[in-house]
Amino acid sequence: MVITVTGAAGMLGSRLVERLTSDGHRVRGVDLRAEPGVTLVGDIRDAALMERAANGADVLIHCAAALPSYPPDQIRSIIVGGTESVLGAARRARVSRVVHVSSTAVYGLPAQVPTPEEHPREPVDTYSAAKAAAEEIAERHRRDGVPVAILRPKTFLGPGRMGLFAMLFEWAEEGRNFPVLGRGDVRIQMFAVEDLVDAVVTVLDAPDEVANDTYNLAAERFGTLREDFQAVLDAAGHGKRVIGLPARPALAALAALERARLSPVYGRLLHKLMADSYVRTSKARDRLGFVPRMSNQDAILGTYRWWRAERQQAGPTRGSGRTSRDPWRQGALSTAKIFF
Repeated sequence: MVITVTGAAGMLGSRLVERLTSDGHRVRGVDLRAEPGVTLVGDIRDAALMERAANGADVLIHCAAALPSYPPDQIRSIIVGGTESVLGAARRARVSRVVHVSSTAVYGLPAQVPTPEEHPREPVDTYSAAKAAAEEIAERHRRDGVPVAILRPKTFLGPGRMGLFAMLFEWAEEGRNFPVLGRGDVRIQMFAVEDLVDAVVTVLDAPDEVANDTYNLAAERFGTLREDFQAVLDAAGHGKRVIGLPARPALAALAALERARLSPVYGRLLHKLMADSYVRTSKARDRLGFVPRMSNQDAILGTYRWWRAERQQAGPTRGSGRTSRDPWRQGALSTAKIFF
């Protein structure tokens, strides 16, 4: 098939380009960055660019997005405006199938866990509101006759992923304890990027009536945040431990630092770390036949091993936080680590 992938230079998009190319497909990669696998360089909000990207394609996989660390106006413009541009081009080009990579962030901070696909979208910040609006665009295109698979992965990680995980890895490597809010006994589900790639390929092979649906995607084997973070500290080999902080004072301090733009830990993440956060994955298993291979710890330890090898080869990286491949600036938290 001819497959167009937006966000082809990103962590997920680049892995998809590699996998789809190795499977024998002709892949058109779209991204702002001229990196391997990117054949069309430009902005997904550029209608003319997306017309070129979609024309003649059998499938379009929409991975491009803004991160929660972006300014609010950019988040809305890239996620909502970009999705409108991408799916509009797919409809006009009569692409036979679209895969829209969304996020479980659309649920906001749901009290119902495990959270099923039928749970209402209840966004709580700019990022989750933009993701919810993008899904509404995808659903509108479904009603217009464009088959659209909406995939809602939990936070995915693997080789190439930095973001806030780089902070855990750096502290572990330096032989420091690592703090969590409260006791760290909340269960936070994650997802390996290798499994996410497998899920996308599974959707490509599924019948129309199965693919044209919405699916949660996440690890089926996961423990508590304390257990997952401790696994990284143990792998670092310094004998350090996860340290619980009094939840309310720590939450108030981190929220104040966020308002002052001195911390990358954004509001929704802060509150998500205070309660169980996992989704129901039985629909993907029963309808798609998709079963993830990796657990939370498999994914996080694989990412840590990749990060460690990269650090040993290239040295510490100063991050911009502009992509999931970049470590986020720690701000005031880089000073706080001396206490751990």
